Amino acid sequence: MSKILIRGAKVLGGEPQDVLIDGATIAEVGTGLSAEGAEVVEAAGRVLLPGLVDLHTHLREPGREDSETVLTGTRAAASGGYTNVFAMANTFPVADTAGVVEQVWRLGKESGYCDVQPIGAVTVGLEGAKLAELGAMHESAAGVTVFSDDGKCVHDAVIMRRALEYVKAFGGVVAQHAQEPRLTEGAQMNEGVVSAELGLGGWPAVAEESIIARDVLLAEHVGSRVHICHLSTAGSVEIVRWAKSRGIDVTAEVTPHHLLLTDELVRSYDPVYKVNPPLRTERDVLALREALADGTIDIVATDHAPHPHEDKDCEWAAAAMGMVGLETALSVVQETMVDTGLLDWAGVADRMSFKPAQIGQATGHGRPVSAGEPANLTLVDTAYRGRVDPAGFASRSRNTPYEGRELPGRVTHTWLRGKATLVDGKLT
Repeated sequence: MSKILIRGAKVLGGEPQDVLIDGATIAEVGTGLSAEGAEVVEAAGRVLLPGLVDLHTHLREPGREDSETVLTGTRAAASGGYTNVFAMANTFPVADTAGVVEQVWRLGKESGYCDVQPIGAVTVGLEGAKLAELGAMHESAAGVTVFSDDGKCVHDAVIMRRALEYVKAFGGVVAQHAQEPRLTEGAQMNEGVVSAELGLGGWPAVAEESIIARDVLLAEHVGSRVHICHLSTAGSVEIVRWAKSRGIDVTAEVTPHHLLLTDELVRSYDPVYKVNPPLRTERDVLALREALADGTIDIVATDHAPHPHEDKDCEWAAAAMGMVGLETALSVVQETMVDTGLLDWAGVADRMSFKPAQIGQATGHGRPVSAGEPANLTLVDTAYRGRVDPAGFASRSRNTPYEGRELPGRVTHTWLRGKATLVDGKLT
C-alpha cells in the first residue's frame, strides 16, 4: 500500500498531528486527515522524529563479517530508528580507495534497511604516513565527504594539515580520533583514582585534549572543517567551546555510553566496559551532557563497534575495545537528556538527525517532518520501559554494556523513503 497515515503522533514531541505518507514522500501534515486509501498507524502518545542519522558506525564489512555485515548492521540501524549511517573505514581491506568505498555503498543499497554512506580513510592503510585517495573517493559513486582514520589518530601534524587542506577543495570534513599514541601506550582505562586502585594502565584525558587543541588550530590556520569523534572529557568540551567562540569551523560528537557510564564500572573487570576512548568520570559525564544540551557538542553518534563473542569474553587486557550501540542509542539519550530535562524531543531530533545529516551532507536525511520532504521517519513509544536483552538484537554481535539494564523508550516504526523497515518493533 503506497499511502500510510500516521495518526495522532506528537511530531518532534509537540502537539498531536496526522502525517500522510504517499509513496516516498510526506504528502501532508495536519489534524483530522483523511485515511481513505491509506494504511493507518495509530500513534497516539508516541513521538514522531525524522529518521536518525549516525555519523559513526562500524559495519565491519569487508573483512570482519564475523562481527557484523552491512546487512546485519543496517538491520540493527533500522531497529534503532536510523535511516542513514556513515560506515567507518577501518575494514579489511581499509576503505582507502574508490573501489572499497563503492563496495560498501553498493552493499548498503542492496540491504534496503537504511542508507549507508562510507567514510574514507585519511591515510593509506590507516598507517598515518601517506594521504589516501581522498579526491578519488569523493568523486566515486559513493561521493565520500567525511574522512577518518577512526580507531587510530592522525597523529602527524603535517599529514593532518594536508588532509584538511585537501578536503577543503570540495567541502569535505576530516573526523579525528583524538588520541595521542605516545600518551596511551599500554593504556587500559581512564587514568584516575580507579585505574590506580585496580593497577590498570591509565589513559589520560590530556591524550585526547592535546590532539583536539592542535587540530582546531590547524583547521583555523587552513580555513577548513574538522570534526571531533567521540569526545569524552570535560577538558575537551572546554577546548571545543573555546574554538567555537573564535569562529573555528569545528563540530563534535558524543556517544550514548559516554553520556551514561563511568569508569567505576571497570571495577567489575568485565570487558564489555572496555572502549576507546575509555569510560571517564562522573564529572566528565555531567560536562558532556551539559555540552550536548548547550550545543557545544553538536551531535550524538553511536560508535557502534561490534565484536564476536571470543574477542570480548576474555581477560580484560586481551579484550577488544568497543560496544554495540545502534539499537539502544535513542533509549540512552532519552534516559540521560530528555528524562533529565536537558533536551526536549525537538532537541533530540536536532542532535540525532538534523545536525549529523548536515555535517555529513546526507542528502534526503535530517529533513523537517513536513509536506514535500522524503518520508524518512521514526516513531517512538517514549512511555515504554524495559530491560535490554541482546538476544533480540538484529546486530550480529552482542557486546552491549546495557544487558539487563532497564531503559526508557522503544522505536516501534521506521520508514525509509516511505517503506516500512520496522513495524511494531519487528523488522520487515
